[in-house]
Amino acid sequence: MKNTILVPVDDSSHSYRALDFAIKLAECNNFSIAILNVQPNIHTPSTERFLLKEEVDTYLKEMGMEVLNRAKEYIKERNVEIKVFIRIGSPKIEIIKLANELNACCIVIGSRGLGPLKGAVLGSVSYGVLHDAPCPVTIVP
Repeated sequence: MKNTILVPVDDSSHSYRALDFAIKLAECNNFSIAILNVQPNIHTPSTERFLLKEEVDTYLKEMGMEVLNRAKEYIKERNVEIKVFIRIGSPKIEIIKLANELNACCIVIGSRGLGPLKGAVLGSVSYGVLHDAPCPVTIVP
């Protein structure tokens, strides 16, 4: 894939602001956009007693596609090449793994606006990505 901007989306207003910024950046530089939705891994002994792993994965992928389809609809009138990805697991880890796989030129991610104290106590996906990413990261407030 040509120069690719990775944009994690979760249907929040923060992720759509990041997507807006990434679209402008992509249009100016003839880059493509990879939009990623990461669903939480809910495989536990309790869920596996009642549901097959395949059923859980199918459900999570359907949820992820709903988010990605809304993001694709949001982008559709723009002149930007897009690819979509769904992952299951820890958002920080999956974002960084995909950035490596795509050799992304940058990651544009929304900030939740937790502030330094809450971010330090609760942890933050954007903060974790910023410190462990293989490429530049832009956090959009």
